[in-house]
Amino acid sequence: MRGNIGLLFLAVWPMAAALISYLIGRRDKEKRNYFADAAGILEFVVAAGYFIFVATGHTTSFTWDGICGYGLYLELDGFHALYGGIAALMWMMTIIFSREYLHHYRNRNRYYLFNLLTCGATMGVFLSGDLFTAFVFFEIMSFTSYVLVVHDEKPGAMRAGETYIAVAVIGGMVMLMGLFLLYHMTGTLKITDLYASAQAVSDRKALYIAGFLILFGFGAKAGMYPLHIWLPKAHPVAPAPASALLSGILTKVGIFGILAVSCHIFFGDPAWGQLVLGIGVITMFLGAFIAVFSIDLKRTLACSSMSQIGFILVGIGMQCLLAHENGLAAWGTVLHMVNHSLIKLVLFMAAGVVYMNLHQLDLNEIRGFGRGKPLLNAIFLSGALGIMGIPLFNGYVSKTLLHEGIVEYIELLEEAGQSIALYKGIEWIFLISGGLTVAYMTKLYICVFIEKNPYQQEKLDSLSGKYMNKESMVALGVPAAILPVLGVFPNIFMDGIGRLSQGFLNSAGPEHAIHYFSLTNLKGAVISITIGVVVYLFVIRTLLMAKDENGNRIYVNRWPAWLDLENLVYRPLVQVAIPFVCAMVSRFTGSLTDWGIELLHHSILKKVPIPERNPDDFTPGDTLPRLHILSSLEGIGASMSYGLILFGIGMITVILYVLVNQFL
Repeated sequence: MRGNIGLLFLAVWPMAAALISYLIGRRDKEKRNYFADAAGILEFVVAAGYFIFVATGHTTSFTWDGICGYGLYLELDGFHALYGGIAALMWMMTIIFSREYLHHYRNRNRYYLFNLLTCGATMGVFLSGDLFTAFVFFEIMSFTSYVLVVHDEKPGAMRAGETYIAVAVIGGMVMLMGLFLLYHMTGTLKITDLYASAQAVSDRKALYIAGFLILFGFGAKAGMYPLHIWLPKAHPVAPAPASALLSGILTKVGIFGILAVSCHIFFGDPAWGQLVLGIGVITMFLGAFIAVFSIDLKRTLACSSMSQIGFILVGIGMQCLLAHENGLAAWGTVLHMVNHSLIKLVLFMAAGVVYMNLHQLDLNEIRGFGRGKPLLNAIFLSGALGIMGIPLFNGYVSKTLLHEGIVEYIELLEEAGQSIALYKGIEWIFLISGGLTVAYMTKLYICVFIEKNPYQQEKLDSLSGKYMNKESMVALGVPAAILPVLGVFPNIFMDGIGRLSQGFLNSAGPEHAIHYFSLTNLKGAVISITIGVVVYLFVIRTLLMAKDENGNRIYVNRWPAWLDLENLVYRPLVQVAIPFVCAMVSRFTGSLTDWGIELLHHSILKKVPIPERNPDDFTPGDTLPRLHILSSLEGIGASMSYGLILFGIGMITVILYVLVNQFL
């Protein structure tokens, strides 16, 4: 081992704390809670110290040679320190909130054990200096976080857990194949060396295959379409603190890998940029569209996470297309990552406050809960305005930069005399998706904090002042207060975050100062807000609401139940189609073997007389099968059939060799 061992501490300490907390919890649950809080606080303090260390212009690394064969390499530059700090902040806040949220839960010892294990693995990914180290910690994180998804052990949670672990395992194995292929071509997996090594690879087709396999693996964890199927199902069933981590941090682990591939291996590659951009546009719009229909609080937020991941992927795609002029897109990408993490920390924990009081998430059941609760109102509103992209809140800044990145590329195409129709369409899908975000978040806010519950409003009002304790207030209030600060002073905080991340993003930053509140930049936000108001008034309030038997208006989910990609495509494919094809191939192969034996029997073996021997005449060491085989071999060598069989085997071998080389 060599280098700064403090980096290893950031990954190993939460894992060690997980085991210690489990042992403490076997004897005293209250002491276990305090120890978990202390472990999270210590992790944040150390991560914050390293963030300050990097912000003052320093970098450091740690290498552990030989472990796992390839060795582990941790690196700390601006981006690594930034996301290590955000991950530590989110874990600290969710652990503090977990004490009250999980008060009536069983298996709390198991929850803290796997929660802290996941923390260590996630920190390991964000500090990884090469893709192999990232893969090792990525796989640990996938298995430990599975336990958080299925914590309730209810049928819905177990089914969501099945989907989650299936996507994680398949994605991880596909990614590993890509890493093997990439290492074979470049001789390195170190992120900072990938760009130069990839440029020297002459076989671009093989490089694209490796890149796509790695994109598949990381994209599965990010919630990228069409691998998003776990996300809308895992978030609602997991405990709210775990949902905040799944949405805010674990999806960013996937984005970390996609950034490493896109900004280093395929930097400035238009084909790769168009691929990521296309996937991002679909993910962005589809997530927002489904969220409009949802009437479950946490499911709506989960679909929103899918949409926001799409916004980030759009930024990554634009970085590749803009190449050396990608400053706006690069800053927009990393800032939207940061903003989404902080916003979903606030929103999912606010949803957790609702659930731990009502044990309901259906909008018709929780309607009116937030009335008369000004603190919760302010906390949720801060997150809602942030994710809507309302000016003076943090989400507006990152969405503005992403939008300007698209506009900048359109201007470059116009200058080159190329068609801009496709990218003008993408710009409008971007603005419409932002409008849908305004619509579904407005629906959630008005439902919970403005409307009255026709059946139990007095009961909900009686909870005022005692719906969460002081520790939870701090856990929700602090991150909620950060959001408007980032939005009001973007040139101080947001620009600093952008500059800090430029090295990892392979970007030089914007060429000029950004005037976030200029009329040109405000125009995009105004268009999205207008679209959102129209969708809310004329779609949600009319088409997506109905009257119950008592004449009260209720929210209805008109999304077709059969239109579920998992149930419609993936489960039939994995559980029916693939087993059927494999069974048919196995049966055909077995029959082929029988046909071969029959052919040998009629063409070769029948010519060889097998002497009849009395078993009583056998000598020790001599057997009838041995005599049969020896007798058979004497006739095979002299037959024409034997020659034809060898010729056929040789031809098949040559054809397979040619096909494999042509493919690779």
